[in-house]
Amino acid sequence: MIRIGMLTPSSNTCLEPVTYRLLDGARDLASAHFARVPVTRIALDGGSDAQFAFEPMLAAARQLADARVDVIAWNGTSGSWLGVDHDRRLAAAITAETGIPATTSTLALLDACAAYGVTRLGLAVPYTRDVAERIVTTYAAEGLDCSLAEPFGIHDNEAFARIPEPEVARQIEQAGAGDAHAVAVVCTNVYGAGAAPGLEAALGIPVFDSVSATLWKALDLAGAHPALEGHGDLLRSGGLRAGFQRALGDLREAIGADRTTLRLDLPAYGLHVDLTAGEALGPGVRSIRRDAGLDQRRLNTVEWLERHRVPLVQPHFRDDPKPPQALIDVYGVRAQLLSPVVRGADMTGWISAHSLTGREWGAADQAVTAAAVDRVHHLLDTYGKAHSA
Repeated sequence: MIRIGMLTPSSNTCLEPVTYRLLDGARDLASAHFARVPVTRIALDGGSDAQFAFEPMLAAARQLADARVDVIAWNGTSGSWLGVDHDRRLAAAITAETGIPATTSTLALLDACAAYGVTRLGLAVPYTRDVAERIVTTYAAEGLDCSLAEPFGIHDNEAFARIPEPEVARQIEQAGAGDAHAVAVVCTNVYGAGAAPGLEAALGIPVFDSVSATLWKALDLAGAHPALEGHGDLLRSGGLRAGFQRALGDLREAIGADRTTLRLDLPAYGLHVDLTAGEALGPGVRSIRRDAGLDQRRLNTVEWLERHRVPLVQPHFRDDPKPPQALIDVYGVRAQLLSPVVRGADMTGWISAHSLTGREWGAADQAVTAAAVDRVHHLLDTYGKAHSA
């Protein structure tokens, strides 16, 4: 069984019971263990910032290490206004001190956005407006364009948990009412986790509650394959999407592609080939991830893949099958390598590697791409077993 260690703000009364509830259906998978650090007030001043000094957290982390936990998470969102680098340094310091992998709630939320390809994020926060606006600025530096629901305007950390859940739900709805790709509830002392599943269905986008996201990332770091039903899409299939992202990033770097994508038809995971299941981009390369303007199954190249079930190697586009003109004109692609993902009798999807210049795709490129397809199969098999368990 995985043991998850969590550093908890001392005035927080929400995250422990919520975490236990999230794990209720997975008692054989993981247990959660907590150590508290003094945090009572959230404001943009030196006194508040001092609550998040490293030494008290490292002392608490050392206590959790005595329990031989497999991962340690700072279950607080302070990095969202202190700066993401603060949390990256904190996680690194915890690992250096204890030898145990570490993360934070803010890093978990950002990783969730990366797994889902979120670049426009709705924010639901309980803080005062100046803190909320600092979070918008912090996340903008990480490539997230944020829309902010009206904050509750509270600075007392203990009081956050007293906000009625229906009011939290209304704030989440407001945050997701525009063109956001997802909503994040940024606070681990707000009861947002229970509202997430129903609001995801109503809004049609994921809802990343901070407590749920921290648990999700902790399980991922500990090597688990969480597929927890009934608590929103992140805990159900976010690990699968994160695995796709890692595979695509490794593939892009290994073969020097400008863009790699994965398309899959998997309704059980909310995936359809007309939108990518994942994408990795080189510097300055335009994203194709949320362009659903083409019927992918009707493309000449995809029909070729369906017929032949072998990789399609295109060092240029002078010969048939021709790709869609938009791929050339809009996204600047001049060469591509497509590899089918065949499961049973069906071509479930494919991996694409794009180049913005004409190029040969050698045997080594094709072998690495085939290995990436194998990683996709392994992920699907692993998470399939987790869902059936």
